[in-house]
Parts: sequence; C-alpha cells; structure tokens
Amino acid sequence: MINTKDILETINMIEGENLDIRTVTMGISLLDCADEDIAKACQKIYDKITGCAKNLVSTCADIEKQYGIPIINKRISVTPISLVGNACKSTDYAKFALALDRAAVETGVNFVGGFSALVHKGYTKGDTALINSIPEALATTNLVCSSVNVATTKAGINLDAVKQMGKIIKASAERTSDNCCIGAAKLVVFSNAPEDNPFMAGAFHGIGEPECVINVGVSGPGVVRAAIAKAPNANITEICDIIKKTAFKITRMGQLVASEASRRLNVPFGIVDLSLAPTPAIGDSVADILTEIGLDKCGGPGTTAALAMLNDAVKKGGTFASAHVGGLSGAFIPVSEDAGMIAAAREGSLSIEKLEAMTAVCSVGLDMIIIPGDTAPETISAIIADEISIGVINNKTTAVRLIPAIGKSVGEELCFGGLLGSGPVMAVRPYSAAKLINRGGRIPAPLQSMRN
Repeated sequence: MINTKDILETINMIEGENLDIRTVTMGISLLDCADEDIAKACQKIYDKITGCAKNLVSTCADIEKQYGIPIINKRISVTPISLVGNACKSTDYAKFALALDRAAVETGVNFVGGFSALVHKGYTKGDTALINSIPEALATTNLVCSSVNVATTKAGINLDAVKQMGKIIKASAERTSDNCCIGAAKLVVFSNAPEDNPFMAGAFHGIGEPECVINVGVSGPGVVRAAIAKAPNANITEICDIIKKTAFKITRMGQLVASEASRRLNVPFGIVDLSLAPTPAIGDSVADILTEIGLDKCGGPGTTAALAMLNDAVKKGGTFASAHVGGLSGAFIPVSEDAGMIAAAREGSLSIEKLEAMTAVCSVGLDMIIIPGDTAPETISAIIADEISIGVINNKTTAVRLIPAIGKSVGEELCFGGLLGSGPVMAVRPYSAAKLINRGGRIPAPLQSMRN
C-alpha cells in the first residue's frame, strides 16, 4: 500500500535536505579493444564506449523526470587501461586518455574513470607506461580520472610504487598549476581497490566484472543530519537506530534507480554503493552530522568514535535495502568537497593526522586534501604509505588524493569549483621520511593475509 506520509517525507528529503542519487555509473569492459597498434586500440575504445553508453545520460534524465529523483552524475568506468595497453608497442598512453576524453564528451557523461594500473605486487610494461603518462594524460584531458592500486592485504605494499606516486602526484599538480593543480584532484592512490566502485576519481571496471554493468552511488548526508536533529534528547543507541532507518530509505531510492536504469538500458545491475557522499553545499556535510551527534567541532576529541558509529549504522541500514551492495560503502570525508570539513580545516580543528585516524573507521581515506606546493615528493609518498598501511593491516580499502598547491603555502586556498569544491592549504609535518621511502622493495603482507 502506498503511504502518503512516506511520499511526503521523500519529497521533503529531496527538496529540503539535498537527497539525491550521486551517480549512475556504467562499467564497460575494454579487454576486447587491445591492439598492438595504439591508434587502432584507441579507435576501438572510442567506438565501444560511445556504443554502450549512447543512451546512458538520456535514460537517467528520463528516470529523473518520471520519479522526481535528482541524479547528479552520469559516469563511465572502464577496464584499467594498463591492461588494455599491454598489447601496444607504443608507450605514450596519454593517447588512450585522449580517446577516453573524446568518448566522455560524445556520451555527455561527467567523468570517465579507468586510466588506472594495479601494481600492488609489481609492474607490467603496460603499468609502467601508464603511470609515466599520468601527468600528461590528466593535463591534456578534462573528464578523465586516474587511479593506481599500490597495495593489498594479500600482497603487502609495493614501496617502489608508493615512491613513484609521490613524484607523479607532484608532477600532475605542476602540469596543471595554472588551473588550480586540477590534475592531482583527478588522481587517487589505493590499497585494496574495489572493482565495482562508482565514485571518482577511483572508479574502474575490474576484470571480475561482466561485459557491461550499472552501478549506483547514493548520497544523503543532509537527510541523516536532519533526522538526528529531530531527536535532540536521544541516547546514542537511539541515534544509531535513527541513522539505520534513514540509510534504509536512502538506499531503497538507490535500488529503485539502479533497477530502472538497468532495465531500460538492458544492462545488468551491479551494486548500490551505500556511501554518504557530501558536497560543498551548506547542509550536505558529513562533518555536520558529526557535530549534530554531539561534537563541538569536527576534528576534536570524539570525532573518530562518532564517525565509526555513523559508518557502521549506515552499512547496517543500507544493506537490508539493496539486493547487492558493493563499492566503497561508507561515509566519505573529503575535505574540499564538504562544507563542514572545509570550515574545520580553516579554523584549525581538523588536521591531516586527525583525518588519518578517522580513515581507520570509514571510507575512503585522505581525500581532497590540499597541501603546501613545496611538499617534497618523498613526504607525499610517506603520507601515502601511512594511509595505505591502515588499509592493508585492517583488510579494508583506503586511498589518498592529495593536491599540492603549487606556489601556495599554509592558509592560502584553492578553488576547483563544482563538486570538487575548495579548501585551505593544510599543514604537513616538516619531518622527512626520505630514507624509508628510498629503501624501495615491497613491505610483506601482514599475518592476517594468510587465510584460505
């Protein structure tokens, strides 16, 4: 039976509390596009993407119109390009990025992810060529996102890759210094990267995925905060229950959109990602949820505990609402994309070290953090190593997306615009780990990896 109260509640969530579907992402396998001639491979990639996704944006628009549900992003993820490129004789993989960018423009999507490599245990020649091409690829395209997986719980941490990614992040920022260092904002370094993640910049279509699939990412920080605000005297158990019920409602909407998009495009439904993904808009902040739970300031004592409870409750409530849950599924804490986090960073209540502690209990990691432009590549690598270690030891996904603000120092700001937001340059501890990073090699897998 249709409940009028539920309908009105959902309308209020959409109109007043920023409820939306954050992304519908079509995953496309490009394994059949490999060719030793890179020009032919690029043409196959363009043809396949524009063929599979030609109706993606219009179908999402139809669903938005019929159900009144905002779908903010329409995206494409593809097979890690390093795998497709292994067959090529050329090592200039920026050409692949240009082909992806052209296909993204033609299909009308917001981003395409998959200019990626998986090097947690070592490099193939395709991995080497792709990683070396990342700065140019991100500087010469607008819609391409890149990711590199440098560690897993099973394999340990590829310290050579960690070292190289410090240099690649710095180079990506330098190549785009006249455009707010945007190259680094489209690049993420992972441990335990999921194969079905619909969120950028880390989305790619894993080799265990089908030929083509629809994944959906839900959002809703504003809805959760508003629900908690209506219970000012609730104890923490009751707050957990409120979050679970709210997450259930949010995820049901995601399941509806995923099922409809899958049916209309005749593409299998993959997963709903349960993440609470904030935006820079006022009232759509994960940090504001934490203060609503009971903190004076995000980043102060109690922040990690509140975030752990929030993340767990979201997963419990959302899991029951969807046939298949996957991706990252948790509360995102990007600094520049969250109005509350931006304010906390500006006021100094939030530090990189506190953010690192918070990532031990949530998704995804150190995300959209602006650091001084003169930060040494070895220091960037050391921050990556710290964060990746949390993922490896705890058998979870973690990631790092740092933006060195070239020519800027602590307190100055970068403004990316749109969902990427803006934020202050945050301080980095001035102590070197160059000797550690330059040792190279691979940190062995932890004992908890020995499971069959």
